[in-house]
Amino acid sequence: MKLFIIKISLSVLFLGCLVSSCKKLDLVPTDRFTDLNYWTTAEKANGVLNTAYSQMFNNNRFFLNEALSDNAYSGRGDGEGVASIAAGIYDASLGRIKNEWNDHYTGIKTCNLFMDNVDKVPGMDPVLKARMKAETRFLRAFQYFQLMTWYGDVPLFDKDISLEESLKIGRTPRAQVLEFILKELDDAIAALPLNTAYADADKGRISKGAALGLKARVLLYEGRWQEVANTCEAIMNGNNGTYGLFPSYEGLFLPANEYNKEVLLDLQYVPVDRTYNNLFDLAPISVGARLNAMSATQELVDNYLMSNGKSIAETGSGYDAENPYVNRDPRLTYTLVYHNYKWKNPDGNIKTIYIKPGTDPDQSQKMDEYAAGGVSSPTGYYLRKYYDPTSLANFVSGLNLILIRYADVLLMYAEAKNELNEMDGSVWAKTITALRNRAGFVDPAALDFNAGLGQTGLRTAIRVERRSELAMEGLRIFDIRRWKTADQVLNGWAHGAKYGPASIDGGYIRANQRVFDSNKHYLWPVPRDERALNANLSQNPGW
Repeated sequence: MKLFIIKISLSVLFLGCLVSSCKKLDLVPTDRFTDLNYWTTAEKANGVLNTAYSQMFNNNRFFLNEALSDNAYSGRGDGEGVASIAAGIYDASLGRIKNEWNDHYTGIKTCNLFMDNVDKVPGMDPVLKARMKAETRFLRAFQYFQLMTWYGDVPLFDKDISLEESLKIGRTPRAQVLEFILKELDDAIAALPLNTAYADADKGRISKGAALGLKARVLLYEGRWQEVANTCEAIMNGNNGTYGLFPSYEGLFLPANEYNKEVLLDLQYVPVDRTYNNLFDLAPISVGARLNAMSATQELVDNYLMSNGKSIAETGSGYDAENPYVNRDPRLTYTLVYHNYKWKNPDGNIKTIYIKPGTDPDQSQKMDEYAAGGVSSPTGYYLRKYYDPTSLANFVSGLNLILIRYADVLLMYAEAKNELNEMDGSVWAKTITALRNRAGFVDPAALDFNAGLGQTGLRTAIRVERRSELAMEGLRIFDIRRWKTADQVLNGWAHGAKYGPASIDGGYIRANQRVFDSNKHYLWPVPRDERALNANLSQNPGW
């Protein structure tokens, strides 16, 4: 059940009153909430905490962040600034740069308000208070982690600060911010309950396993391999919650299976009360979508292995460029829509999606066909993952969006063990083999450990696996940034399917030309407007 999140809209009103109260007065007003009279019940404190949950992340960035990477291209407008950033034509004035900064600090302010005031609540159950503080520490750590990842050095404070102070504060060194994040997570881990300890009404709240999962991700981005391995093992050993791979890759992303054992952390949505409809501009038009705002690249499609475990360029793979989607990793079918795709409608009927120009036998679905400059997909691919068959008109959905899942824990563990030069058959079996088994691979050549690849070859295999498993879940941009490969894969053309002129790039569509300057683009600039207000905010190199 998704009950606790419904209270967010009411708590926003309370929070607005709290934020607007600039100073304590000798007399407590009786006609409005202030920090003197608000903190009177656990329910009111919980309202502020729920607001902090709602500010953690949003669905637009969840989906559109893929277009910041080599996995997708945003061909309609500049939602969340991804087209400008991908093309390398942005600067410190871009709205996304400013909004990302502001949104995270808004969330931090909510967390700080909670931590500064929750002890004022009279008679509050100490166990409940400790848990809520731990949840808040996690949320604050999550916000700072996002800020640090995009901007590097950022202002760090763990108390609610005044407007005057905010206009003078400088940027805290990244190493110090990192230390704070890890300390917050360790404190949260110590106090949070297991995922199995929450009542149905509180399902979706942050658990010990979620905090361990975020800690593993923070350490992964730092390349602290032994600590990554240790943290993942703390999740995998079953002592910190009940987790595992959901049996069906397709089913993992369906509303019937929310809160399954693979989910460590997700964004909470509730039908009618809190929804999104991003697939209205991502799914095939012939099944009810409006137009295509973002589509997968050929580079992502090419990443998916053949069913025998070989890459499409590898000798003996069996790949046929004229039938490119045959005998491929089954996750391709559960993630993307391609030409002749068999789309499953909610009523169980199958609809064939025709994308290759001139192939629709009765012209009834011509809107899906690739056409340069049209409203169809500019790459020849649409999105399937996160399609909600129970969605309302215009793809309005209350399906949760998963931020951390057990598959990622296995992939982080595999990467760490390989970087420690400790990858062996046992580790491979419980990570990569397990993931490919669940995906639907059956050929032993795709499942078995191959020591002959060596550390470098295994690194490539693990990265390929990570990309296919987590495609269109918003993580790819962070991977190529931490691997320092963004300047290799984000310079040059992003391609689409083989529907273009044969004389150019072998017929693969040239969808978009990317630019990534390694001298400055690994960090975003500090927003121009923030620096105009605060002269103590320095700028990142190159900006």
